[in-house]
Amino acid sequence: MKEILKRISISFAISSFAGLIVNLVIDLTANLAGNPGFISISPAFKDLFPTPVLAAYLNILLYGVIGATFSGMTFVFEIRRLGFIVQWCIYFLITFALCLFITIFLWELHKIPQAMVSTLSGYAITYIIMAIVQYRRLRNDVDEINKSLNEG
Repeated sequence: MKEILKRISISFAISSFAGLIVNLVIDLTANLAGNPGFISISPAFKDLFPTPVLAAYLNILLYGVIGATFSGMTFVFEIRRLGFIVQWCIYFLITFALCLFITIFLWELHKIPQAMVSTLSGYAITYIIMAIVQYRRLRNDVDEINKSLNEG
């Protein structure tokens, strides 16, 4: 449990920081390109808060929540009695539900098609990376078991 909490905390921090840097680069680029006052937050999300700055801070925290969820849910891959497909389905369903909730209901990106496509693409890339990493771990475990059976 301690290791999972550590993983969640680190992922939260990294995701929040990465989100901050990405938003900063986008905002600076847009402002330098002649769009003064641009903030890379959906207008609907920004309207939920009294100031755009507060919306920006909470947006960065949401990046952290997404990263923490992706990382924290990896504990499901450590439940050995579940098959890989079942583990993957549980991981996908829980993380995707949270991501869709944030993306559609909080950020309301479905109103901004380009943002929706890029965000869902980012999720898809994350799922592909996670699938490859977990599949390789599973293959290594199977190879070790087969090696020990062949030696015994």
